Amino acid sequence: MASLHLWLLRHGATEWAINGRHTGNTDLPLLPQGETEARALAPILAKQTFAAVLSSPLQRARRTCELAGLSHQAQIEPDLKEWDYGDYEGLTTPEIRVQVPGWTVFSHPCPGGESSDQVQQRCERVIERASQYASSAQAESCNVALFAHGHILRSLAGCWLGQGPAGGAQLVLGTGSFCVLGYERQKRALIHWNAPVLLA
Repeated sequence: MASLHLWLLRHGATEWAINGRHTGNTDLPLLPQGETEARALAPILAKQTFAAVLSSPLQRARRTCELAGLSHQAQIEPDLKEWDYGDYEGLTTPEIRVQVPGWTVFSHPCPGGESSDQVQQRCERVIERASQYASSAQAESCNVALFAHGHILRSLAGCWLGQGPAGGAQLVLGTGSFCVLGYERQKRALIHWNAPVLLA
């Protein structure tokens, strides 16, 4: 079986991402800044060969995939959608903490939205799907690109490391960044995290 490398690619900036508003199912477009961030991923990704490219169905992820140069390979993966924040959709963390002090998506529920267990199930399904490509690959390593959103990608990394979605609480992830999950001496590891393409 080839060694699996998961490339996690967060979409470029949107209005709510910049404002810190929780953006789950709200299907916002990329801002011009976000499109610039997405295009900047293309030279890095062009140097890689991907066995598969999976994208969230939401337009901010699909557009990032397109501008990054991988839309010709892209398959829609519903399990890569962002957390369903329920009643907290469109709110910022400080606004939520007025009612629930200390709230984070990783430690507290989202009324009317998804539970951490539901998110973990989605993440594990994505990892399993990606692993199937590695099991049939002829090369020594197998790259799978995942275009998605901040909290679901952080949760997926937590699951990869055996910590569940809560493990994502300590992993900051900016828009238009890339990460690589892989192995170090047969143990799952972070290879790159929150690697910025554009200098601030």
